[in-house]
Amino acid sequence: MSGCCSHSACDASAASPRFRQALWIALIINAAMFLVEFVAGLAAGSVALWADALDFAGDAANYTLSLTVLSWGLMWRARAALLKGVAMALFGTVVMARALWAFQHGITPEPLTMGAVGVLALAANAGVALMLYRFRTGDANMRSVWLCSRNDAIGNLAVILAAAGVFGTGSALPDLMVALVMSGLALWSGLVIIVHARRDMADAGKAHP
Repeated sequence: MSGCCSHSACDASAASPRFRQALWIALIINAAMFLVEFVAGLAAGSVALWADALDFAGDAANYTLSLTVLSWGLMWRARAALLKGVAMALFGTVVMARALWAFQHGITPEPLTMGAVGVLALAANAGVALMLYRFRTGDANMRSVWLCSRNDAIGNLAVILAAAGVFGTGSALPDLMVALVMSGLALWSGLVIIVHARRDMADAGKAHP
């Protein structure tokens, strides 16, 4: 049995009105922050901000998918989580490629914009992570939602540190290093979700052969 509860308990927790409300709030926040960071990332020339903006977009799509399958059975929720895990792994690959491209072209970002937007994004993601913390031990779908919010908060801290590094050194390397770390975190979390989702699918298959 995956997670820390029975299938019936996990089903009830996943379909709870509080979890649904938390997902709607998280969806709105992530969609708004995607627009903010995407524009700021392009304006500042920051790979880390651009990567974080794409992460916000991916999370908004993930929350939409989670809301869609919330009241469905474990098998469908596990399939949705599997799709999200694959998407997170692909996001990590795209960010890594973008960072390598920026390194080759020697683009140095504007640190003040990076830092200001990073602080705003951290406040948004920390609030979402705290709100979703109580749901972190459910099925693969609920766990994927928690991991998304946790990764975002970690990524925002890294963006702020990168901004300070760029400001202090005048080099793009801190920005590129953070982008690579974020891509690695996305790849790892995607693999964790995929493994958990496959375990849930196996459990659901045994319960309903």
